[in-house]
Amino acid sequence: MNERGFTVKALGEVAVRCRDIEAMVVFYRDVIGLEVLEGGHRDTIVFFKIADGHAGHTCVLALFTGEGGFEPPADGTSSLHHLALTVDYAEQDAAIAWYDKLGVKYRIEHFDWIGWRGVFTDDPEGNTVELVAYSRGKEARP
Repeated sequence: MNERGFTVKALGEVAVRCRDIEAMVVFYRDVIGLEVLEGGHRDTIVFFKIADGHAGHTCVLALFTGEGGFEPPADGTSSLHHLALTVDYAEQDAAIAWYDKLGVKYRIEHFDWIGWRGVFTDDPEGNTVELVAYSRGKEARP
């Protein structure tokens, strides 16, 4: 153990304030394919499962409406650079085909220094979403 007494194990949640939550739900559910988590949360928040997470805490994407004084910036700016979601390399090709079928614009970037390939698109509010995979040798890594 380190001197802090704790070690971060995983990302638990990414929360995004939305101007048009309905369009954002459609994008993350129907285009990206995330599962909506049903449950006892407020009507102003929609949770999506990203992954199983760590120690019983599901890794989630939370979309918040602007209600309650938490409005996104009116000028559309955000300090969020992008949201990267990990997929298998072979599934990136399926995602590219899916984006082509839907007419979704995307770009591909290769990060040779670390062996990753990213497929980038934008959600309805202009946030960049990356589907990233290990591509060196194109095999899945543990």
